[in-house]
Amino acid sequence: VGDAYLGGNTDVRMYMVYLLIPLILISWIRNLKLLAPFSSIATCMTIVSFTLIFYYIFREAPSFVGREPVGTVNSIPLFFGTVLFAMEAIGMVLPLENEMKNPKKFGSVFGVLNASMLPISILYTVVGLLGYLKYGENTTGSITLDMPQTEVLSQVVKLLLSISIYFTYALSNYVAFDILWKGMEQKMEKNEHRICWEYALRTSIVIITFFFAIAIPNLEHLISLIGAFCLSSVGIALPAIVSFLTFSDVYKDEGNLRFGLFCLRNLLIILIAIFAFVIGVSTSLSDIIHHMT
Repeated sequence: VGDAYLGGNTDVRMYMVYLLIPLILISWIRNLKLLAPFSSIATCMTIVSFTLIFYYIFREAPSFVGREPVGTVNSIPLFFGTVLFAMEAIGMVLPLENEMKNPKKFGSVFGVLNASMLPISILYTVVGLLGYLKYGENTTGSITLDMPQTEVLSQVVKLLLSISIYFTYALSNYVAFDILWKGMEQKMEKNEHRICWEYALRTSIVIITFFFAIAIPNLEHLISLIGAFCLSSVGIALPAIVSFLTFSDVYKDEGNLRFGLFCLRNLLIILIAIFAFVIGVSTSLSDIIHHMT
């Protein structure tokens, strides 16, 4: 957007530098409830953005002509990593449930989890499919980069999505902030500057993610790498391991068949996680190195 209206061809890393201080400031919000209004605003912006994206997609009807029904084998690891990244919000499940007034409603049939994840999953699928049908093999890591770059509405979409991501940045890092600080808090219980240390920790995490973004500005490969590395272990393998360690004695008392099925289920989940981790991380790193050399 800046290049389109201010002229020039500014390196994307410079825009990252400009955003560093605002990201640090919003990450200093310590209360999850105070982050909720930002999340609501971001959701509204995202809805408007997707409406405009669909407008561009259907302005000229997408076609199946020239579109491959199945991707290449080499692209499957990138797909797995991207899908895992899309479901990365699994790390917010327990914190959100703990902060709810009625936690039991979180995981019910019509609870918060199902009511949010189902439409989000459908939206991911629809946008991905229609985006491919519209732009074909030349589609980029973000559909906003495929839209006409000289039109005002296209730039509005980019701005809205950028602001919505900014507003939810602190929310997506809430779990990391909380876990790391709780590990340090006990050691600083009597330290009169403990609040300053907490802000320093939050700032450090933002700076670390900032350097990762600077080092790997290619969005699609970074998304795949994070998805394959983090969610395959934290979101898939660890829950299965914890489930086995926690409930193994319970299932042993229910008979060999129940215990065997319980072990088989967790083993399959762990194997899937290992497969996604190895294939996704290796492919993403290979692509990143290839683009950097």
